[in-house]
Amino acid sequence: MAYQQMAYYYDLLMQDAPYNQWTIFTEQMIRRSGKMVKSIVDLGCGTGKITTRLARAGYRMIGVDNSSDMLSIAEQHASSENAKVQWLHQDLLRLKGIKDQDMAISYCDVLNYITTEDELRIVFKNVAGALKPGGLFMFDVHSLYHVENNLVHQIFAEVCDTVSYIWFCREGDVQGDMYHDLTFFVEHDDHQYVRFDEWHHQRTFPFEVYERLLHDAGFEIYHLSGDFSREHNQIDEQAERIFITAIKRSE
Repeated sequence: MAYQQMAYYYDLLMQDAPYNQWTIFTEQMIRRSGKMVKSIVDLGCGTGKITTRLARAGYRMIGVDNSSDMLSIAEQHASSENAKVQWLHQDLLRLKGIKDQDMAISYCDVLNYITTEDELRIVFKNVAGALKPGGLFMFDVHSLYHVENNLVHQIFAEVCDTVSYIWFCREGDVQGDMYHDLTFFVEHDDHQYVRFDEWHHQRTFPFEVYERLLHDAGFEIYHLSGDFSREHNQIDEQAERIFITAIKRSE
């Protein structure tokens, strides 16, 4: 689902997000792989916080998102940082016009919005089509532990000066499936609060599903870890975020 009104408050609500950790971890994995990476496409770039950081680090960046509102904010961020980024308004299920990239990244649960195996297969094939042979694909997803123990059946709320929200997370019909019902109250210039609602559907799959679909799309798993760990295959059973780095096979 594309973010709608929430896009304009996303950065305020995500001000504690570990953008620097995502950026550092990306560069660590590039160095670890030994690959020469000059161009990166950020799939589901949102407001461009990671995209802009990597552009400032010297990478040729393309930022792709399905929300035109998010991209508008991302462009403003990049301009204020004097960072050069190409922004594209596209759905990952219909990705086109991107070729020969050295690397693709997709962070902050973007791939959790791909909720069926068939659609995930399409996305992985589209990513493979955007990369050079030997290119890197790095993404994160919620762990099943995090979904089942920290998210579903929970209610979250936050009250800020200008925006407040209440968030209900309910379990779906299959493992790893969840629905988010969010209600926001936003202060306008006249000090009146306006309500708007958003609905989001996410799903996370067992690792074996990601591994199989990546292989079918032409990738091999290079590195697997939890919560920004650099240790391969060392995932704490209570890790909240799983990171997968794959390499496009040269065929």
